[in-house]
Amino acid sequence: MPYLTYEEYKFWGNASGTEEAFPKLLQKASDVIDSATRAFYQFNDINMDVPYRREQFKKAVAAQIDYFDDMGANTAHGLSSIQSVTIGRTSISGKASANVENNILSSDALMYLQYTGLLYSGVRCC
Repeated sequence: MPYLTYEEYKFWGNASGTEEAFPKLLQKASDVIDSATRAFYQFNDINMDVPYRREQFKKAVAAQIDYFDDMGANTAHGLSSIQSVTIGRTSISGKASANVENNILSSDALMYLQYTGLLYSGVRCC
């Protein structure tokens, strides 16, 4: 079951992407958010959860879709590969530096998930 409809995405996201690209971006964004939240909604019904957490989660998925769309890539390698940069009259081309670190999880998505408890990775005790 998809976490987000295109209508919800338009409501919470920038909706800069096309409706045709939405399913592919939704799947990849959902996978990234699932990874960050330890697949919480794979084991729990999103519709039965507290409205605040459910909405923040959906906003995070929308933000992740926007991030992929803005960056023009949806893989860690694609996000860290710099082909060329032009600033004014200065242009630099070539391979990306090995020191470039680019997280696949959007900062905006992380911001939405921050106070939901979905990022908790501690151990429950008896």
